[in-house]
Formats: sequence, C-alpha cells, structure tokens
Amino acid sequence: MADDLRIALSHGNGGRYMRELIEQVFERHLANPEMDTHADAVPLTLEGGTPYFTTDGFTVQPLEFPGGSIGSLAVHGTVNDLAVAGATPRYLSLSALIEEGLPLAQLDRIVADLAAAARSSEVRVVAGDTKVVPRGQGGGLYLISAGVGVKPPGLTLGMAQVQLGDAILVSGPIGDHGITVMLAREQFGLKGDLQSDNASVLPLTRALLDLPGLRFMRDPTRGGLTGVAHELARATGMAARLWENQVPVRDPVRSVCEMLGYDAYSLACEGRVVAVLSPEAADVALSRWWQLPSGAGAARVGVMEPGAGVVLETDLGGERFLEELEDDPLPRIC
Repeated sequence: MADDLRIALSHGNGGRYMRELIEQVFERHLANPEMDTHADAVPLTLEGGTPYFTTDGFTVQPLEFPGGSIGSLAVHGTVNDLAVAGATPRYLSLSALIEEGLPLAQLDRIVADLAAAARSSEVRVVAGDTKVVPRGQGGGLYLISAGVGVKPPGLTLGMAQVQLGDAILVSGPIGDHGITVMLAREQFGLKGDLQSDNASVLPLTRALLDLPGLRFMRDPTRGGLTGVAHELARATGMAARLWENQVPVRDPVRSVCEMLGYDAYSLACEGRVVAVLSPEAADVALSRWWQLPSGAGAARVGVMEPGAGVVLETDLGGERFLEELEDDPLPRIC
C-alpha cells in the first residue's frame, strides 16, 4: 500500500472505492470465512449463560501511541467492559468514521492492530460499517464498537453486593495510559519511554470468578481510580478509603503529575481492574493476580468503611477528600 495514498470522500460513497477500501483494509484483517461478510446482519450463537451487551466510542488523539493505537484500544475497551461484568466476550461490531485525508497506510496499521487485539482476546469482529467525513470534520478516525458476551449462571456481581470492611484491590500501576497519550501529543516538550497499559483484562477477571467473596469489578478508564471509588461510595452509602502508600504509581507518572498538576488517581487506565472483595478473599485474589504478567503490580489499596465520599489516607498520616472530576484534564484520552 503506497504511503502517499489517502482517504477521499469517494471512499465512503457506496461505490467502487468504498468496496475496495473495505476489501483491502477491513476484510483483509477482519474477515470471518464462515460468515457472509456482505450481509447487513449476521447470526450469533450464544450458549452457556446470560447474554451481556455493551457499546463504546473511541476518539483518542494521537491515533497511535506507545503501547497501542485506537484500533487495539477499541477492542480492549469493549472486551474489558464485558470482562469486569463477569462475561466472556464473544462478538464485536465495528463502525469506523474516517476523515478525508487520513493516510491509507496508517488506517491499515490501525486495523491490523485491532485485528491482533481481537485474536488475542478470542473475540470476533462480525459486523461493521464505514463512513467518510469531510476534511476538518473528524479527528482522523473515530471508532465505535459494540460487544456481546455470555455471563455464566450463578455469578452475581455488582455494587449492591459490597459490604462494610470489604477490600479494594487494583491490578497494577495506575495512570500509565493517560500520561503515555499525553506525552505522545508532545504538547509540553516532555518525552519518556512509558507505555500505555492498553490490554485485555480477561486473564485478570477470569482468575477471580470462582472466589465466593468477589463482590464487584470495574475497569478504571475515564475518571480513573477516583471515579470508580466515587461510584462505589454513591451506590453503597459508604466511604471508600484509599491508602496513598499502597496505590501503585510508576515514578514517571508521578513525576509528570507533579510537574503539570495532574492527579494520578483520576487518570485513565486501559488495562487495569479495580475489584472489591471480602477481606478473606482479597489475599487469595492478590496471590492469583501476582502469578499473572498483567497482575504483577497488584495491590490492596483501600477499604469500604462507614461514612461518605472518597478519603485518601496520606503517607504522612493525614487525610484528604478526593473530589470527583468536573473538568476533563486530558480530553480525547480513549
């Protein structure tokens, strides 16, 4: 594919150029031989539990960043929403809104990255759509995905299950994705070798599903750890207490946050799990996560207690309330 070829409005007009774009980029990476790739709807087989459905949109800028791209992010973001609900992802759909002028070679790389993420997550992209918008009316590329999965019978997860004294766990260092994307924009003259945590959390969630004390799981994307903690506090009528000296934050993330005034607790993650478990199950959960490459940095970071809101217990023994986000410190982060 020549490097100078770019998306034109004719790639979205329903004619030859659109057919060639779909065949040469999307079908080449995503086609399923056993399905009619030209049908307007496809049949799905769902057995073994309760069907779960989710949908998400992705507008990250830049489109490619250390650790992934908008393509792999679209797969992982959708797969992870199903995984933390306790479901096994089965199928995805994909809608691509492409801006006129996007290099075809870049689009091909992104779709290849998307296909690789789908294969590694054992999920199939079975339906899709492409649209082309005029130059200046997009962001290069927007992706909208929907996912279908199956949750096994007898598994009950949710904030209604959370109890006083339950432990709050996080599966690894927070803030990697947010700071990586920010550095990739080169807005502040800062550089680093940090990589996004953009990944499927299926291994992490599957490791916990048989634990009787598992109450709740969530992937801390926009709003980060603070956002999930506030959801828990509002839904349960309890306080979520976090311990500053236990929350894993990489040194480069901490340094950038200190320089630019960001709060690592509110930064997006794209490959982490926040889980709430009974105190007895928490130790077992940590031991299981530590055996996984993606869970090596897991930690018990807090507890549900009487009160309200989100309280951070500082290294010095003091306390401060972590406020819920109002402004968006890093727009177009996912």
